[in-house]
Amino acid sequence: MKTDSARWFYILVGTAVAESLGYIFRSVCINHISLGLFICMNLCLLLPPNALALFNYKVLAEIARQSNVSESRFYLRPRFIVWFFFASDVFSFLLQSTGASMTADDDMVASGRWICIGGLSIQLVFLTSFVVLVALIMRDPRYAVLEGDKDGAGKGSKMHVLWTVHATTALIYIRSIYRLVEFIDGYGGDIYSAEWAFYVFDSIMILLAFIVYIVVFLGRYFPRKQIGRLESYELDHTSDI
Repeated sequence: MKTDSARWFYILVGTAVAESLGYIFRSVCINHISLGLFICMNLCLLLPPNALALFNYKVLAEIARQSNVSESRFYLRPRFIVWFFFASDVFSFLLQSTGASMTADDDMVASGRWICIGGLSIQLVFLTSFVVLVALIMRDPRYAVLEGDKDGAGKGSKMHVLWTVHATTALIYIRSIYRLVEFIDGYGGDIYSAEWAFYVFDSIMILLAFIVYIVVFLGRYFPRKQIGRLESYELDHTSDI
């Protein structure tokens, strides 16, 4: 399917591929367990939540960039949003992937488990910080999305995009809490042993996030060649959400 969406939307495509490969490796491991397959499975299943979070960070940064607001608060500047949360996302993923790889070695299971707990805790802290920034931009009338549907106040597109970001971030948050509790419970624990819990709180959360992205399709709000222009965008504070 041809689309004029910005190139960074390929993050979603790559994430879907990684998630699919993760479940292929998982199914193969049922009958042909090996260290290499186990590590590949963990890496492919750990990547999607971090990649989806990175996608949402980019969406917020793009809104800030397009709005061209003279922002005194450094934490709302596009460059800060991209690089600060990108760095936190990469650091969290590296900790989780390193810890998951270590759990494949019986002598390093305990250390790997605590490293995963640290990576997931960091991810939750930064996701919480990100939600706060989303709320700030949502309430600030100076920020707008230049393309897509707009209501009478001129902020329809912004609300659609940011509520999508809120919804998908909430799903990632639920998944991360589940994985954190799973690692705290430990291998062989009730949560780790419950296969249904993995599919409900991990697989379905990521699937629902993709469904939200497909239904809303944020690509139409961020075309590759930006043709919209924000010539005037003034709102009373009483109309803020």
